[in-house]
Amino acid sequence: MKKLILGLALTAGSLAFAQTTTTTTSTSSAIRFGIKAGMNVASLSDDAGLEDQKSKIGFNAGVFASIPLAESFSIQPEILYSQYGAKIENTDEFTVLGTTTRNVESYSTNLDYITVPVMFQYNFVPNFYVEAGPEFGFLISAKNKGDRNTTVTTGSNVSTSSSSYTEDIDKDNLNTFNFGVGIGAGYYFTDNIGITARYVAGVTDVAKDRPSGSDAVRNNTFQVGLAYKF
Repeated sequence: MKKLILGLALTAGSLAFAQTTTTTTSTSSAIRFGIKAGMNVASLSDDAGLEDQKSKIGFNAGVFASIPLAESFSIQPEILYSQYGAKIENTDEFTVLGTTTRNVESYSTNLDYITVPVMFQYNFVPNFYVEAGPEFGFLISAKNKGDRNTTVTTGSNVSTSSSSYTEDIDKDNLNTFNFGVGIGAGYYFTDNIGITARYVAGVTDVAKDRPSGSDAVRNNTFQVGLAYKF
């Protein structure tokens, strides 16, 4: 909670700076607020590659402020609800006394955050920008959701069963603060409506108190969406 307050305080401080800045700029370069929403293509990665994990589709949505710093430079703090995680598939097969059991499990790890990106933007032309900056994330929900399919084969007899489940992940085992670095770009078709794209690479380990010698697992996500400036 202290880290969440710190992130929100950083955003509030940026907005306060903007109010000071706009007193010395023209109306065309005044601070502008907006809303945005889009799709996340999220995954988890480590040094070993996690070959058995796949990308998971989620969404992000929230608010932002575009704060001019100079003629072509601006800073854009945001507050977003953003869904991270990954899709994982496991297969386990074993034979005991002529009976073969095959378990296939497919599940999504859903890690939901309140994120506070602070992007520094450069406009090549008035409608097109590139950006880079830090992202501070605060975990609010962690769940596994998936399906299990079991096939038991004894000679010519085959039986199958399946089940679905949703289970909470113990957040005491997770790092509730996530730090990432984002790079991206955006284009505004009009003065109000634009399309955005961003890749956020996680820096912090998802797990807390990981055993010594094991690989850290980090969030990574590609985001694309729409933005609307008021």
